[in-house]
Amino acid sequence: MLNIVLFGPPGAGKGTQSEKLIEKYKVDHISTGDLFRKHLGEGTELGKLAQKYMDDGNLVPDEVVIGMVDDKINSSTDLKGFIFDGFPRTVAQARALDELLLKKGTNISGMISLEVPEEELKLRIKDRGKTSGRSDDQDEEKINNRIKVYKEETLPVAEYYQKQGKLSKIHGVGAIDEIFGKICAVIDEY
Repeated sequence: MLNIVLFGPPGAGKGTQSEKLIEKYKVDHISTGDLFRKHLGEGTELGKLAQKYMDDGNLVPDEVVIGMVDDKINSSTDLKGFIFDGFPRTVAQARALDELLLKKGTNISGMISLEVPEEELKLRIKDRGKTSGRSDDQDEEKINNRIKVYKEETLPVAEYYQKQGKLSKIHGVGAIDEIFGKICAVIDEY
């Protein structure tokens, strides 16, 4: 199975690149943001809880996220693999994901980290906010908090996978297809 963690700060282009990777490699997509929005749209208690954390620009507790990811993996009919987009966000989540996949007889093939300068991230998020309808994409304070949370709580996940020899960094500024080509070159080496 091909299991890729697509990694990077908010606004790095993970969603855009995930769409292209899903089409090319025929893998299933697991985006915690999508899972949270689904639960919120359905009005579940889990969705309401997740929204409270997301509205404040904070991470949703690990046990909530892991449960949602496990449900998604179990309901997937595509056995070619997964693109994990925006997950894991903490080292505890990365360890839990490794354990979860091990029980299913597979593991993470690699992590691809999209590296984008902070000022570029802020511009991208604000631009996205004009069309996304997400209030957190339009509020400077929330944008700054999301980037701060990423640096403090999420960035250590890259170190976790680097220690396993699974981290590949890609410069995430440039034409979408150019960046996609660089990502595919890394994946094709797995």
